[in-house]
Amino acid sequence: MKPAPFRYHRPDTLDEALGLLAEYGAQAKPLAGGQSLIPTMNFRLAQPAVLIDLNRVKGLEGIREARKGLRIGAMTRQRAAERSALVRQLSPLLAETMPWIAHPQIRNRGTVGGSLAHADPAAELPAVAVALDARLLLQSQRGERWVPAREFYTGLFATALAPGELLAEVELPRLPRRSGWAFEEISRRVGDYALVGAAAVVTLDRKGRCERSSITLLSVGDGPLGAAEATGSLIGQEPTAQAIREASHLVAARDIDPPSDIHASAAYRRKLAEVLSERVLRRACDRARGVAEVGELAQT
Repeated sequence: MKPAPFRYHRPDTLDEALGLLAEYGAQAKPLAGGQSLIPTMNFRLAQPAVLIDLNRVKGLEGIREARKGLRIGAMTRQRAAERSALVRQLSPLLAETMPWIAHPQIRNRGTVGGSLAHADPAAELPAVAVALDARLLLQSQRGERWVPAREFYTGLFATALAPGELLAEVELPRLPRRSGWAFEEISRRVGDYALVGAAAVVTLDRKGRCERSSITLLSVGDGPLGAAEATGSLIGQEPTAQAIREASHLVAARDIDPPSDIHASAAYRRKLAEVLSERVLRRACDRARGVAEVGELAQT
């Protein structure tokens, strides 16, 4: 199929892009990597009247160290983040997640900001942003504002972006000492959207007790979903195999209400969520204890 007719703009500067977004408002769609937008336009599921191509806009890409952690420009290609030594050093959870996203051909073109802003409930990057307590920089002609990732996702394919606003950058804070992380997902075939995915972050205190814990799941609801009851059950106690198993059971029993569709039943998704939560929690705790070395990522 072919897209519905639209007007096309290709600005050279951020000011020009923001001006076009302000002029056309909700009629306009920014075009980043196009890996989600173009197929939905071809099927006429999306019919923007105006397309604003961001690929010539300077200043919207790049990976750099910041005082609080890592900053990644919205137009940074996913493949660049996957290969970045700085990402592996400062945001190992993101580094571990990148190879799970679709196929290399998609990551070569797809952008970090495009995936975050598209807000697909089966996408990996929104879940990682929530798991890491990331902040997103939104810009418009009215100014700029930082929005926590947990507040950015408001529903199915819905975000806190207002008409005229553009996602410009994401900031991923450094993990505290004695922290571990892990990501894993299950799909029908390599490169398919995940049936369920899970990201975990754990921080232990000096006595080996759980000081901070989070599990964020994808493909079990309208967006990235934090398993609050499960991770809350670990706070203040040593994350033994039994404690992790009980927390993972809470994920399936209390924290999620997954949908059924042609790919998987709700019951199957609950079981996957429980299994994956146990796996990522166990691996995150091992890393927090120093059982798994940070350098292992460079070897995978």
